[in-house]
Amino acid sequence: MKVSDILRVKGGTLFTVSPSEALAVGLKTMADNDIGSLVVMDHGELAGMLTFREVILSVVRNGGSVGDSTVRSVMDDHPLTCAPETEIDEVRRMMLERHARYMPVMDQRTLMGVISFYDVAKAVVESQDFENRMLKAYIRDWPVDEPGKQAAAS
Repeated sequence: MKVSDILRVKGGTLFTVSPSEALAVGLKTMADNDIGSLVVMDHGELAGMLTFREVILSVVRNGGSVGDSTVRSVMDDHPLTCAPETEIDEVRRMMLERHARYMPVMDQRTLMGVISFYDVAKAVVESQDFENRMLKAYIRDWPVDEPGKQAAAS
């Protein structure tokens, strides 16, 4: 299974923010759309990621307030990315190593979408469920030797 398989099921809705935008505006977008991250785009190029992790760290540094912070001052400016053809097992390993919950999917310099750790976990579980059903069907349909007949030698 590849990242493109997840994106196909997930759909193409993308939420982005500019690095010069006020952090409060980015947070409102995240809250209004019930999402945990925003892709930060600057002049059509990936500039970073804004996730609740960066926001929480910023709020703690500011004594409990977002203040007049900009997205640029808080965002991860070197986000982990993957390509549509990346295998899900590789993405899972990358996300675990970097403790990344969200990953932009890039086709060269074009943003194709964002996948979350939840998306990856869901895809893995669904794939394992499918495989499990196929194995059970295979076992259920296994030919039974009739008593008194000898199995043919291969």
